[in-house]
Amino acid sequence: MTAAAVNNAHIEVAGGEEHGPTLLGLGAEGWVYTGVSIFFIIAFVFVKAHKKIAAGLDAKIAETRKALDDASALRSEAEALLLAAKKKNNAAALDAKAMLAAAENEANLVVAKAEADTKLLIERRTKMAEDNIGAAERAAIAEVRAKTAAAAATAASHLIATQHSAAADSKL
Repeated sequence: MTAAAVNNAHIEVAGGEEHGPTLLGLGAEGWVYTGVSIFFIIAFVFVKAHKKIAAGLDAKIAETRKALDDASALRSEAEALLLAAKKKNNAAALDAKAMLAAAENEANLVVAKAEADTKLLIERRTKMAEDNIGAAERAAIAEVRAKTAAAAATAASHLIATQHSAAADSKL
């Protein structure tokens, strides 16, 4: 056989499809499937790879479950912290409202006290002013009386001195 005949012998045409060389009735693709199947059989039977794979998967599942449990614990802890923070926030808001109300009440009391003190001060100052005015009036009246009495005494002594003689004296 020639080289061209050998090449043509390996390629059989049946129904328009081309097939490659075969061995024991299996083509290249069949031998690949067979080899892979034998590999897996040996791996599973002799090396017990399926147990190692299952153990690895079980370990991975356990690790994932632990991570999920940790995440769940963290979530519940975070929810508890959030609830506590909300309670503190609400308590702080209530405290702020109470402090604001107390401050407003205290401010109203301070304003009322200031108004009362101002009214009292005005009354005292008015009384002091009235007392000062009264004292000034009395002093002025006393001064006018004193000046009037002095003027009357001066006028009387002047009248007596000018109109009173020894003859008038004898009549008295």
